[in-house]
Amino acid sequence: MKLFGNLKVRENELYLGKFSMTELAEKFDTPLYIIDEDYFVERCEKYKEKFKSDKFESHIIYASKALLNLYIAKLVGKQDLHMDAVSGGELYTIIKAGFNPKKIYFHGNNKLIQELNFALDNEIGTIVIDNKKEYENLDKLIKEKGKKQRVLLRINPGIDAHTHEYIATSKNDSKFGLSIFDDGTISFIEEISKNQNFDFAGLHAHIGSQVFAEDSFFKEADRVIEYAKKLEERLGIKIEELNLGGGFGIYYTEEDSPFKLGKFLESYAENIKTSLEKNKLDVKIISIEPGRSLIANAGHTLYKACSVKETYSGKNYIFIDGGMTDNIRPALYGAKYEAAITNKMNDKDEVVYTLAGKCCESGDVIIKDIKLPKVDDEDLILVSSTGAYGYSMASNYNQIEKPAMIAVSDEAKLIVRRETYEDLIRNDIGDVLE
Repeated sequence: MKLFGNLKVRENELYLGKFSMTELAEKFDTPLYIIDEDYFVERCEKYKEKFKSDKFESHIIYASKALLNLYIAKLVGKQDLHMDAVSGGELYTIIKAGFNPKKIYFHGNNKLIQELNFALDNEIGTIVIDNKKEYENLDKLIKEKGKKQRVLLRINPGIDAHTHEYIATSKNDSKFGLSIFDDGTISFIEEISKNQNFDFAGLHAHIGSQVFAEDSFFKEADRVIEYAKKLEERLGIKIEELNLGGGFGIYYTEEDSPFKLGKFLESYAENIKTSLEKNKLDVKIISIEPGRSLIANAGHTLYKACSVKETYSGKNYIFIDGGMTDNIRPALYGAKYEAAITNKMNDKDEVVYTLAGKCCESGDVIIKDIKLPKVDDEDLILVSSTGAYGYSMASNYNQIEKPAMIAVSDEAKLIVRRETYEDLIRNDIGDVLE
């Protein structure tokens, strides 16, 4: 298992900073989401340091859907990043954390009326319009409130990012945004720009997630910049901001080939600068939206091996005390991870196991066919790089409680309490039949 951040091996045991996994399990129990806070901060700093230019102002926008709670929102605020949200609930969480609403971008292909109302009432800095109906809804609400709203329009540049179809967002049949190849999009932009209720600031695009081809991002930037230049020439408007989205691929297993982040960000910024100069386009702000690439490798999940089972066919299962309720990605789209037995880090890998959860589903498997040292009951198993989309997509299927989450730096802090049985029924109304 590749060791990220402050994961270290000492005397055959896995540590995060000064804390052994055994210590963390004894204090906080399992399953347990663990955030390497210092490594997350380090990733934030690298983005700020490397993605910059004398040609434009950079906005690093944390894509909160990857992982969001009050602590993470406050931590992102301390790093002086911007943040995006794709629902009213995300907006609410970010605002409750004391985050500056002017630094929030509100995304989504189907923003509900109550969500738009909430965004306007809380003076969210930028709303990214996805479609004509959303524009009409927003226009009506703005008129009622007597406000003016800064907006971007999400466009679809038609870039094939060569990623899983569930996380590709820029093909011509995508549910997101409006195609740059449709002349109606230009007419729509003209309408927005002339509407006095709106401050039309520019464009947003996003090509997908877990993308490893640097050239895909460069092509996207070129295409969006060329389109922005076309808009300025045809409509006589000024484009203030181009938000190019995120999707930068990260390492989960040896099958992945992520680019070196610092070098890529420098090249990316330089490519954008060159493209702007080539097109004779002055844009004040270039924004990007890393989420997974900031938090994934800084987060891990610690489980306990409850039992080992060998089937009649010879397949070996390790049954853990968690599963698809705390990480649905393997079941949802075949995501792969690495893992280690935290108290046997230097032992020889001897047995091929399948790491399976406790849900009543054959698909409740976290890792298929991983070679590990011989596992004993009560061994601790760390599945690495689960920081993105584990907690965010967690469920209570089978009425299973969601795990606790801790942030580890100089101290290990509980930042999300473990759910209880009582939490599972807190919204139920059971007396209606009485």
